[in-house]
Parts: sequence; C-alpha cells; structure tokens
Amino acid sequence: MVFSTSVFLYLFLPLTLIIYYIAPKKSKNFIILLSGLLFYSWGEPIYVVVMLISTMIDYFAGLVMNKFEGRKLPRRICLIVSVVMNLGLLGVFKYSGFIAENINAIAGQQLIDINNMNFFGIEFLPMNMLPIGISFFTFQSMSYTIDLYLGNVKVQKNPISFAAFVTLFPQIVAGPIVRYDDVAKELDDRTITIDLIYDGIIKFIIGLGKKVLIANSIGSLWTEIKGLDLGGVSVLTSWLGILAFTFQIYFDFSGYSDMAVGLGKMMGFNFPKNFDYPYMSKSISEFWRRWHITLGSWFKSYVYFPLGGNRKGLPRTVLNLAIVWFLTGVWHGASWNFILWGSLYGVVIIIEKLFLGKVLKKLPTAICSIYTMLLVILGWVLFDTADLPTAGNYIATMFGASGILVDGSALYYLSTYAITFIICIIGCTDLPKKAVELVRKKCTPLVNYGGIAVMAGMLVLCTAYLVDQTYNPFLYFNF
Repeated sequence: MVFSTSVFLYLFLPLTLIIYYIAPKKSKNFIILLSGLLFYSWGEPIYVVVMLISTMIDYFAGLVMNKFEGRKLPRRICLIVSVVMNLGLLGVFKYSGFIAENINAIAGQQLIDINNMNFFGIEFLPMNMLPIGISFFTFQSMSYTIDLYLGNVKVQKNPISFAAFVTLFPQIVAGPIVRYDDVAKELDDRTITIDLIYDGIIKFIIGLGKKVLIANSIGSLWTEIKGLDLGGVSVLTSWLGILAFTFQIYFDFSGYSDMAVGLGKMMGFNFPKNFDYPYMSKSISEFWRRWHITLGSWFKSYVYFPLGGNRKGLPRTVLNLAIVWFLTGVWHGASWNFILWGSLYGVVIIIEKLFLGKVLKKLPTAICSIYTMLLVILGWVLFDTADLPTAGNYIATMFGASGILVDGSALYYLSTYAITFIICIIGCTDLPKKAVELVRKKCTPLVNYGGIAVMAGMLVLCTAYLVDQTYNPFLYFNF
C-alpha cells in the first residue's frame, strides 16, 4: 500500500475529524463516506471501484428484498445474488491467482498467465494483485443482506448511510469486522459526547503505541531471522524469531483494532471488541474465542449456525466445525499454508470438543498455557512463511535440525531484544489493565493529570518513531 502512516495521523485524520464535528448532523454520514473513499483511494486508487461495486450490490439487493417482503423466493434470489457476487469479487481478486498457479502446476505448463490476463483482446489487471482489506469489507457488506433476509435488521433506504457503513475508514482495511446490526441504530442517530471523544482518544493512542512502539520494534527481529539461511540458524535463534512474530502479529493487529475502536468512539460509534488477551488462553478453543473475535462471530453466525451448529448430532457437529475452520484458513489467504493452518486448528478444536477439553480442565493452568501457546506458535510458522516446505524446514530448525543449539547471533539477539520481549510478555496479559484499575481506585486529580501526561508522551514518542522508522508494516492489510 502506497501509504504514509504519519501523513494519515497528522494531516488526514485531524482534518477529517474537524470537518466531521462541525458538519450538520444530516451531513455526517456523507463525510464518513467521502473520507472513507479518500482514505482507501490514498492507498489503492484503482480498487476503490471494487469496494463500490460490493456496496451497490448489497444496497440494491436490500431494496429488492424489502419490496418483496413476505415473498420467500424473490428474497432468496436477492440473497443468493448478493452472496455470489461478493464471493465472486473475493474469488477473482484474492484466489484466482492461487487457482491458476495450481492449475499450471498440475498441467506442468503455463496454461494461465496470472501476470498478463487477456480475454478476447481485453486486458485485465493481474490476478495476483489484491485490493487491500477486501476480505473485511466484503464480509461486512454481506452481513447486511444476510441479516436483512433473516429479519434481524431493517432495510436501509438511504444510499449514503449504507455506503457510509461499508466505507467506515477507521476499520475499512483491517477490521474489526463491523456487522450492519452492530451500528444500524448509530448510522441513523448517534450522539457524540466529550466523554466518548476522550475515551476514543485514549483507546486510539494505546492502539498506536502497541502498533508503533511494540509491534514494529519486535517485528524487525522476525524479518531479519526469517531471511537467514535456515541451515546455519540455531535452535534459540529460530525460537526467538517466531516468538518475535507471535508478539508482532498480536500487537500489530490488536493495536490497529484499538485504533479503529478509538476512532469509532470519536465519531459516535461503538465497534465490537476484537481481542481479549488471547495469549492467556488455556486451550485452542478458548484462544479462538479471544482472537479476532469479530471474524469468529461472523463465521459462527453465517456459516456454523446455518449448517446446524451442534444441534444435529456429533458427526454433523464435527463436519460443521471442519467446514468453518477450512473456510477460516481460506479467508486468511490464497495459499496452502493458510489452508493447512486453518484446517489444523479445526482438527485440534474438534479433538478438544470430543475429549481433550475435559482433560485440560483437570490439568494445572501452567501446563494448559504451555500446550496452547506451543500450538499457537507453531501455527504462526505456517501463517508467515512463504510455502509449506519453508514452514516445515523452519519447524525442523526449531527442534534441532541444524545441529546448533545456541550461537553468537542468538545471544546477540537475546541481549538486544530482552527488554522488548519482557514488555511484550507483560503487555499481552491483563496485568497492565489491572494496574490501571488499581490506580483508579485511589484516583486523585493528580493521578488523572498524570495519565493524560503519559498518553501525551506516548503520542509524541509514536510520532518520533513514525518520522524516523522505515519499517512500518500493517500485517492484516493483506487480508
């Protein structure tokens, strides 16, 4: 994404909020729509059309559904059109390149050129170019037509309001996935208060600090280690590398989610929580109840429950879980790594549901935590390596394949990043939250001013880092 974070934070964002606050109430949704389009166009000027197509499909599908209220067949046709068109867009832009590569691999020759598409003399964009956040805004938009069909929400007749829902710039490219039902009332009538703005600013700064000060700092270690020749990497180095990514992806994604929730509050919206200290989980099932909560909720509501959930017997429950977790892997990316990653989590969750969950409840907390984090860490190897052979080689290195237990590089990395690792370990638990709550119980005006000073200092520090750093990836922009 051709996108300057510092320019966004210190030019686009304040200007947008100022215009939003001074605009008349009836114009605020239009400001959201316009700012969302500008924000997305800033990084992906071509692909804003894809987002608009998805928006128009679901808006008009909703109008037709409303017109045929009480008539099942026309409404079902509208739902099918909405789902097929949205998944079609997702399939073309996110998965067609993957499908083409596998067809070429099976055929043993290049039947499809993913970099130079041409049909009947018409040139198309390369199939390996991915609109940023397409999985987020298509799922978000589809939630409207599905809930409308099920009778969970009322039709939105105002095209500006509906488009504003899809293009909400705080979370448009990396979540949380905000379903229409989450913000339906606030789209039509919301109140912006000083307290809400204050809470939003604090949440935003905390998220920014998690992303810029922690995720970027620890992520550079993973980037460096991932680029090494695995044949000469020690066991300790490989573990330090994947632990660095384990912390990076949490602080990056949860940080962005906090920023989105904070910006939503500043604009009068209450977005759903997306993380709940997932690395404190005692099982994989619990981990996925705490990690990317809005994605899990989406699949549960629109895939698992419609398939029957756990209401049709154990064999059907196992099948439904397998389908959901296969799709979860597919949602994250077009590669065998992601498919295997999601599928393996599905297998573990099924095993926990069958018998392992009962066993874990009887074991000491420390053992459950080690079991959970070991599987999570191994999963992250699959998640962020180039292909399955690379993932296999990396895991083998973690368990001694190189024959080197500790080397000078490992000791250097450990001494250089020791403090950062300690901050990460503490930061991904609820200890900071408990400390803040303890301080608030003995709250005085001086403590309040101290908290404001800390937040201001963090904002200044983040600014300095953004100006100085060139390493500033947003990991979930790729999904």
